[in-house]
This record gives sequence, structure tokens and C-alpha cells, in this order.
Amino acid sequence: MIRLEKVSFSYDKQEIFRDLSLHVEKNEKVGIVGESGCGKSTLLKLIAGLYLPSEGKICVDGETDPARISRKVSVVMQAPMLLPMTIMENITMGHEYPAERIDRVCEEAQLSKWIGTLSEGINTYLGDRSDELSGGQAQRIAIARAMCKDAQIILLDEPTSALDAENTAAVLEALRRYTVDKTVVHVTHRPEHLKGYDRILKMEDLIGK
Repeated sequence: MIRLEKVSFSYDKQEIFRDLSLHVEKNEKVGIVGESGCGKSTLLKLIAGLYLPSEGKICVDGETDPARISRKVSVVMQAPMLLPMTIMENITMGHEYPAERIDRVCEEAQLSKWIGTLSEGINTYLGDRSDELSGGQAQRIAIARAMCKDAQIILLDEPTSALDAENTAAVLEALRRYTVDKTVVHVTHRPEHLKGYDRILKMEDLIGK
């Protein structure tokens, strides 16, 4: 399902890592842990087709073209990008989804209560307000977006880092239910968030193999 073979990546002439290899099977849940700055987020962006490797090969669900790969994955980054659109549009990203599906993912991502306090609700425009959103609100919108897309491959980068303990527990449980029949790569520095995963790997052990 996911194959990285001797992948190296450099950014602005600085090498981030060299000869990294990773194999993830279909429906496998893999957690990757490591210290901040070791390249965990970069690894996810490479898998998602957002970055191109300096060397090596990347194949995701049989695809090697980054544009094709990006259609097959859902990504939740630690600092998600929100666009100058409504909450609804940031979740659906131009796709048509049933209202029931949108309501469900908002509930699962712990967004519904906050949305209910807004005068425009889910149609609230974020263009002039996105800087006013908390990190937790932005992360929950990104989680709802990923759930709505419903890709087979889910990439998670510290998806609850800006949430309090109660919301973290609820969102992690929702993600566990949502990803039962999906392939997951979840990078974090908190191994306790990887309960029930098939494998937990150290970033350092993936390099040079």
C-alpha cells in the first residue's frame, strides 16, 4: 500500500534525512515516533505527494505520480491550512457530500458545539477570521475535512496537539472508529496516542535501512 525505498530529502540545501525506507500494508495502522525536528512531518508530506524526494522511490496504492497520490490520501497536519472560505467549504473543498455526512463528521471532530455558537453556523466565512481561530478549532476543521474526503489512506501529524485533554480523547476515539478499515500512518511524540496500532516505529530506525 505504501512503499518508500531509500528516500532522501533536503530542504534549502539542508539534508533532513537520507536512505529512509518504510513499508505499510493495506489497512495497517503504523505509528511513528521521534523527537521534534527529526523529519516526521516531512515524511508525511512526502507520502502525500506534497514534497518530492531528493532521491529514492515512493509508491502509494500503486501510484508514483504525486498528483495521483494526493487524490488517494487524507492528511491532517499539526498546523493545518485553512482557506478564505466558509467552514463548510473548508470541510468539503469543492466536493458535494450529503448533509448527513457533513453533520456526522462535524460531530465526530467535536466541531458541532462551536459551530452552533456562530450566527452563520457552518456557513461562517473564515477569510477575515481565520487568524482568530484557535489551533484546536483549525485542527478540528482539518479532521472533519479528512473524514469527509473518506480516503483509504489517512496521514496524521499530531492531529490533536492543540486540543485539551477531553477533546483529545474524544477525537482520538472518533479517529479510531473512522479508520478501522483504512491504512493509517500517524506521527507523534506521544506514544500513548497510538493505542491499538499494529506497529510503533522510531523515526531513527527507518533511516539507513
